[in-house]
Amino acid sequence: MNNHLIEVMGLRKVFPHPRGPVEALKNINFQLESGESLAVVGVSGAGKSTLLHILGAIDRASEGKVIFDGVELGQLDPLDLARLRNNKIGFVFQFHHLLPEFDALENVMLPSLVARMSQIEAMEKAQAILEELGLRERIHHRVGELSGGEAQRVAVARAVILEPRLLLCDEPTGNLDAETGKKVEDLLIELNQKKGISLIVATHNESLAQRMRRQIRLFNGQIISNSQK
Repeated sequence: MNNHLIEVMGLRKVFPHPRGPVEALKNINFQLESGESLAVVGVSGAGKSTLLHILGAIDRASEGKVIFDGVELGQLDPLDLARLRNNKIGFVFQFHHLLPEFDALENVMLPSLVARMSQIEAMEKAQAILEELGLRERIHHRVGELSGGEAQRVAVARAVILEPRLLLCDEPTGNLDAETGKKVEDLLIELNQKKGISLIVATHNESLAQRMRRQIRLFNGQIISNSQK
């Protein structure tokens, strides 16, 4: 029995365009083991974000298969895909996408409430993870009152509150200064190594990529290298 969390086979993504179809991904094939960390590296426009969106069930492939935890994503209806996204996959983006009208605690509680957890339990879990990530003093601050690094840590807390199998990060340090970015890198790696959350990071940051166990390099929608430490 294999230990693959993700299997990608013959993945292709085509976007319509007035001047003709744009092929964003071409014949992508790879596997991710449970608990593994992987960097998807490439210049802007290489297909990194498109790949993450398909792996995270935000978008569908034009051709090919993505098997996540034994289930082929293309066979799921929209409701089942939404459940899978909320319960098994966490997302962290370059821009934190927190809701500005809510404070840090309320933002982190949201996935638990969507999963029909009681408000008291959701609040307790959110408070515990925010404290674990060093944000005890910022729990009741709204997004506009947080620094960039604090907001990104809140976004990470929101992404992992339901203890997902997979954490997908799209340029998670791209909007941060070097020192703050390093702290976010350390946090992601700690979540991977101590909690066993599988981690895929799309980045053009070579130093961050080298901290992952494996690197896939994309160019023009194709994998041009697949290396491991």
